[in-house]
Amino acid sequence: MQLVIDSTGVVRCLYHEEINLSSLGSMAIVRGSHVEPDQSGGWHADLAPVGGPSLGPFERRSLALVAEAKWLEANWLLGKSSVNRGQRG
Repeated sequence: MQLVIDSTGVVRCLYHEEINLSSLGSMAIVRGSHVEPDQSGGWHADLAPVGGPSLGPFERRSLALVAEAKWLEANWLLGKSSVNRGQRG
């Protein structure tokens, strides 16, 4: 689990239950994406909630979840782009 702390002390991360995040202070949990099936049984990771693309289709949901996490880590969490840096996911 990666925690990114900005200069104002705001912590961002992809939500996991590895640590009790409430121990860091008040929390705001916001959806960063939607992983949903299509009519053909393929899976898509829709990153529109953070201004990102739709990834897929993937053969399995688990593959869509991996792609979702990789995209969020590279483009939202680590701030390598300007995609909605003010949001939490």
